[in-house]
This record gives sequence, C-alpha cells and structure tokens, in this order.
Amino acid sequence: MSLRSLSVLSAQLTVPRTSDPVAGRLTPNDSRGGQMSDRARVLIIVQNLSVPMDRRVWLECQALVAEGHEVSVICPKGPGDAAHEELAGVHIRRYRPAPPVRGALGYAYEFAYSWLRTALLSVKVHQRCGFDVIQACNPPDTYWLLARLWRRSGVRFVYDQHDLNPELFLSRFGTPKGLSGRIQYRGLLWLERQTYKTADHVISTNESYASIARSRGGKAPEQVSVVRSGPDTSRMKPEEPDLSLREGADSLLVYLGIMGPQDDVDQLLLVMDELVNRRGRGKVRLALLGFGDCLDELKAQAIELGLEGNVQFTGRVGLPDITRYLSTADIGLGPDLKTPLNDLSTMNKTMEYMAYGLPTISFDLREVRCSAGEVGIYVESGDVAAFADEVEKLLDDPQRRARLGALGRQRAEDVLDWRAQAAVYTSVYSELGAGQSSASGHDATVVAESMSAGD
Repeated sequence: MSLRSLSVLSAQLTVPRTSDPVAGRLTPNDSRGGQMSDRARVLIIVQNLSVPMDRRVWLECQALVAEGHEVSVICPKGPGDAAHEELAGVHIRRYRPAPPVRGALGYAYEFAYSWLRTALLSVKVHQRCGFDVIQACNPPDTYWLLARLWRRSGVRFVYDQHDLNPELFLSRFGTPKGLSGRIQYRGLLWLERQTYKTADHVISTNESYASIARSRGGKAPEQVSVVRSGPDTSRMKPEEPDLSLREGADSLLVYLGIMGPQDDVDQLLLVMDELVNRRGRGKVRLALLGFGDCLDELKAQAIELGLEGNVQFTGRVGLPDITRYLSTADIGLGPDLKTPLNDLSTMNKTMEYMAYGLPTISFDLREVRCSAGEVGIYVESGDVAAFADEVEKLLDDPQRRARLGALGRQRAEDVLDWRAQAAVYTSVYSELGAGQSSASGHDATVVAESMSAGD
C-alpha cells in the first residue's frame, strides 16, 4: 500500500455522511446516538498470534457469536492457515506475516507492514458485512490510528490490553539509557497514551492492568472492565493419560506457552540441568509446548546442556495435543522471572495447568498468586536450585500432587472459569452504546479500488 493510497483511505473514512436511506441506520452526523443493536458487528484485530491459536481471543469471539453478534477477525497467518475462512461463525481474514528483520528497525518495519495490511483488510471486511466496533488486542499499541480513521464513520473502539508495552521494554532492556533508549521508551508511552485516549472502553486482563488504565491512561472507572483470561473448563479438562508421551521416563514435566525473550523458558532448562546432571534424576522428562522467537536458541541450549534425551520441543500445538500432554504430565511449570511486566501480567498457562488438575510451580509473581492462590507453589525469582527442590518434593509425594491438582481443578471451575468472564466481556458491548453504523458499502468499495495496487 502506497502513502497515496493511505491518504485516500484517510480521506474516504473521514467524510461525514447523512442518514442511510436504504436501511435507516444511524450515521456519523446523526445526533440520535442510539444504543447498540441486539446484533452488533465487531471487527477484532490481532497482530501477535493467529486466530484461533490465540485462545483468549478465540474465547472472546465465541462469546460474542453466542450473543448473536457478527464477528470478523484480522490477524497474521500461522503455518498452514488459509487467507480467508469461516470457523464456528467467525469470519477470519489473515495476511502473510512480515519477513523477519532484526533490531529496532525490524520492529518498526513489522509494525508498519502489519498495520497497512490490516488497514487494507479492514476495508474488505467492511465491504462484506461492515462493522460497528473495532476491538484491537495489543501488542502493539498502534491500531488507535486505524480506529480514528474509522471513527468518523461511526465506529467505536475497544482496547483489549494483553500486555504493558512500556513495562515490556523495561523488563527486556532495563532503565532507558542513552538518547535512543529514552526515545524508544517515551515512544511506547506515547503510543499507549494515544490508544487509551482513543478507546471508548478498555478491557484489562487483571486488576493490575486496570489500575494502570485508570491512572496512567486517565480512563474513568466505568470505562474499564477486568476480563481475566480464564480457561474454558468445559473443554479444558483432564482425560486418560497417554503414557506413550513419557517415552520411558518416570515423570513428565510440562510447559505450555510462547517462547519469547520475556518468557524465560531457558530457566526450565537450567532446572532440568540441575535435576538430571547434578542430582541424577535421569528419568525426568520435560515437554515444552509452543513456539516463539527463542525456540532455536532453546534447542541449542538443551543440546549444550546434554539434555536432548530429557527435553522435547513439540512446536505449535492445538487443544487435542494440549489435552494429551497436560492430562499425562505430573507438574506444570511457570518459568517467568519477576520483572516489571511479568509481575503484573496474568499467566494463562498457570490457570490452564489447574484446569487439567496439574499442580503448579512458578517463580513468585503478584498476578500468579492472584490466579493460583494457596494452590500454587512459589519460588523466589531466579532461584534455580530452590525450583528444582520443589520439583523433587512433588515428584516424591504423589498424594500431595493429587491433592494440589484436585484443589487446582476446583479453583479453575469455581473461580477462574471463562464463563463468568464471558458475561463481563459481552456486557461491554451491551453497555457501550455503539449503535452508529459505519460508512456505506459504496464508500468502502471506492476505497478498496483506490488501494487495489497494494493488495
């Protein structure tokens, strides 16, 4: 998409419209400002994962569809994904991810590329069915600009904040040093501030995030809702173990999640090194379920530590494989170190372990304690030997494992289950009052034709 095409998009989306004589729908310059209809049209934007691989977003999609809303998603392609498909009533459009480029310029290129591809696809979605609300799931905090372009067409903006990007910067690079570091950090704060400012409503994954939305983001309490990423315990539940997954080991440990720089999965390899190479626990096996930027580095680290026979990397997995592994494993592990981001973030894996009746061990983080409560086992951040101690204690005490697993499953059902969160989530759309329609299909067609060279 060229800069000229982008300017055309901006011009087309910001032209005030009169009432729509065909359907009698509200339009941007209609002062009635009515309530959202029973069936809103929602466009959800995700950049860091494909859907339905992003389990939180997929649960949100299903909750909206169950309430009668029409849901479209724009996201990057995962391996083997179709460019356009309908799954369970959700219309999904995917774009080819940006080619990997390292460094700050690489990140900037990825964000610009993804934003432009998403902008183009948003026009295509509008041609097909239109939308009343854009819900952008961060990271990154860049889609406020697209929301502003569509706003003059009557579209509302919901910010579903999955990460705190300024805290992510601090966690990875420490206090900003030098002119470049300060510019990057202040840029992240500015992008976050613009996103808060643009949002009609903010959805936060926990109270720590909600507090920042109210303080740093300046949002009123009624503009912020906490929707935790609880597991769907009707689907995530233990089944008969598949003992073949142990491959002859006496015990199986498991990690489920993304493997990026901030996820600290390397800590688990250090724990395995302690158990296998220093304590003689050669019959312990670790299954690492997931993928991410650090996957190749982790594989190399496992070889360097001589753990090839004790560590398995499964790559990308869906619910059937997740169920097999978590139903078979003895302990679920959380390697996230205490950082400004991790301490305030909800770790979905902890709750998903509990849904499968797995006892959990993790480094001591504020929001992990909020999720697991007294059921979890916590270790001081970075203390690999203490982490290995707790693993050994649990492996040697099957009765305690069973008791903690049963309590975890009960907590997942009674406290953490997605059903209660879904009710809060859908109420945002019931109360938003975003009943204005978006621009006419004719306008979207004109925009699409003007941008066709960038498809």
